[in-house]
Amino acid sequence: MKKALSWILVFVMVCGLQCLPALGENAANLSKVDMTKWQYNEADDVYWQVGISYAAAPADSNYETMGLFVPGAYFNGTANGDGTYICTVNEEGAAGQYTAATAPLIIPVNTPGYSAMAAPTGYSSSMGYGSISDYTSEGIIVLFAGARGCDAGAPAGVTDFKAAIRYARYNKDLLPGDMGSVFSLGMSGGGAQSAIIGASGNSDLYTPYLAAIGAVMTESDAVKGSMCWCPITNLDVADEAYEWNMGNTRSGLSEEEQTYSDGMALAFADYINGLNLTDENGTALVLTESEEGIYQSGTYYDYVKGVIETSLEHFLSDTEFPYTASSSGSFGGQGGMRGMRGDNFGGMQDGFGDPGNGEKPDFGNGEMPEFGNFAGTEADQEAIYEEKDGITRTESTSFALSLSSTYETKQDYINALNANGEWVSWDESTNTVTITSVAAFTQALKNASKGIAAFDQLNPTQGENILFGYGDGSGAHFDAILASLVQGSEYEAAFAEDLAKQDALGNTVDVRLNMYNPIYYLSPAYEGYQTAEPATYWRIRTGINQGDTALCTEIDLALAAASYVDSTQVDFETVWGQGHTEAERSGSSTANFIAWVQECME
Repeated sequence: MKKALSWILVFVMVCGLQCLPALGENAANLSKVDMTKWQYNEADDVYWQVGISYAAAPADSNYETMGLFVPGAYFNGTANGDGTYICTVNEEGAAGQYTAATAPLIIPVNTPGYSAMAAPTGYSSSMGYGSISDYTSEGIIVLFAGARGCDAGAPAGVTDFKAAIRYARYNKDLLPGDMGSVFSLGMSGGGAQSAIIGASGNSDLYTPYLAAIGAVMTESDAVKGSMCWCPITNLDVADEAYEWNMGNTRSGLSEEEQTYSDGMALAFADYINGLNLTDENGTALVLTESEEGIYQSGTYYDYVKGVIETSLEHFLSDTEFPYTASSSGSFGGQGGMRGMRGDNFGGMQDGFGDPGNGEKPDFGNGEMPEFGNFAGTEADQEAIYEEKDGITRTESTSFALSLSSTYETKQDYINALNANGEWVSWDESTNTVTITSVAAFTQALKNASKGIAAFDQLNPTQGENILFGYGDGSGAHFDAILASLVQGSEYEAAFAEDLAKQDALGNTVDVRLNMYNPIYYLSPAYEGYQTAEPATYWRIRTGINQGDTALCTEIDLALAAASYVDSTQVDFETVWGQGHTEAERSGSSTANFIAWVQECME
């Protein structure tokens, strides 16, 4: 299905590393953590240190440092008299359910739109996904790393996080914690990079990139678990999945745009039929041509339809009625603005603070965009987020329902879903939901919010175009399927030129795209299958109403991860009524993530 790696990559892997001996030596000589320079936060009982270099030859020292935040019980600290401490591991120390030897480490990936993530410069109350003390109070060590963003071009961001993980293990003789139990977590572009980190452990494709920044080459970057909220990933077919799933909600397309939309939807069917996915029972998941000729039938289609039905069933069983729904938001359906949930834009839920904690969102770099019941109209809030993540969204309300009332009973809610025509039936006695079609759901609640194409725009200015640019902040095309569809058009030359370009290490975009595609490592349909050490544990959550990516994105990731080996454990849920957010059926995302980590450690 995928091209073999180019001879250029072979040259880099076989010969190129010989051209980097100095960098390898620099990595070997990389200073370890200075155990005499720890600081202490008494209120949270946390020893911490920031400004730690994890790369000997950083490409951007403004980002490529990290902080470590360690529960106080794990260290014996001796004051230096200047506010710093000499620390040694307290072998008897215990916090939460862990000891200094068994404590897991987490690495937050707070990179909306694959943006850069600034490293902490002091003691930070927030790491993007709750507060530091939320984790340290439970005995979890926080590895808080800065990383380059999409402006640096893929695979810079994931390379940096891998280097930080390797550096932590490089210090295993000095630091507490179970270095075999690292968990990544992220949402949106951060969820995508968390998924890539989870899938690509110790991938050889990253070796020259790690060597180039002077990363530690003698340690592993594989993680034990990966938490992914609404991951914007699987970018090699993301455009095609988007059109297959949500193309029916578009209106006002030109004849040319409609041709591209239809072509991408058909190409997604070919992709699925070659992906060899199976469900939990081993049933092969395929798409077959439906009466309309658009491949909206088959076992894969039925599986997607079942995911939607199950999501609504869970909502009805979880929700106490009377229930007040929010109005339809710009990012798809009831969920409203990204990062929000509930009946207004009050409780933060997007990695920018826990729901209802009253804190403004923190992107991890000191910038404080205004959301929710903070200042600004919804349009202002969209503009602020788009400035941050570089993703262009539009509001599509041709079909969408507006659910903004209080519903006294579950049947009242079902009636509201059917207000524009019946597409949902519900058996109250068994809490069984049946929908007429996937298309009916998307028309009602999951409208397209991105133009053609959703990720590789014809005018390459979308955030993902920047990601697959070449480090100068300019966008580049990367979708080979779309490139075949635009042949003969004004876009053909630009696509051909971008797909043939090489980065500084001689790799074309198809290689870099594979590096940023978790399924490349998880599915036997790709050449990357079994060339890495994927995570054993996966937790994937998505707001079903989001218009940022197709529902297929999370479904395919979950299915591929679950079938990788028998020992892989995948906890996957789509959350009804929520959009592009840290979607959870109940409770806070931070508490639920911590509980999941604890389960994985048992």
